[in-house]
Amino acid sequence: MGLNRTARGIVLVPSLLLGGAFLATAVWVDGPAAANRPLALLLGGVLMATGLLALLLPDGTDTGGDSPSLPQPPPRRRRKS
Repeated sequence: MGLNRTARGIVLVPSLLLGGAFLATAVWVDGPAAANRPLALLLGGVLMATGLLALLLPDGTDTGGDSPSLPQPPPRRRRKS
């Protein structure tokens, strides 16, 4: 079973949003929370990379002959007028 667009979107959107949030937190952190900056950068980078990897993966459309094709509907008959 291949990848589909819906599954890629489910991974892509939250990863990019959360990754951006972590990177923004790493940029704006002041005071005692500044010690967590490397962790925020790491998490943001990993999440952004995951989202971009999901975007770059090829579709799961397989053009090989090993998968059975769906049955085609019968052709429509034209009405005589």
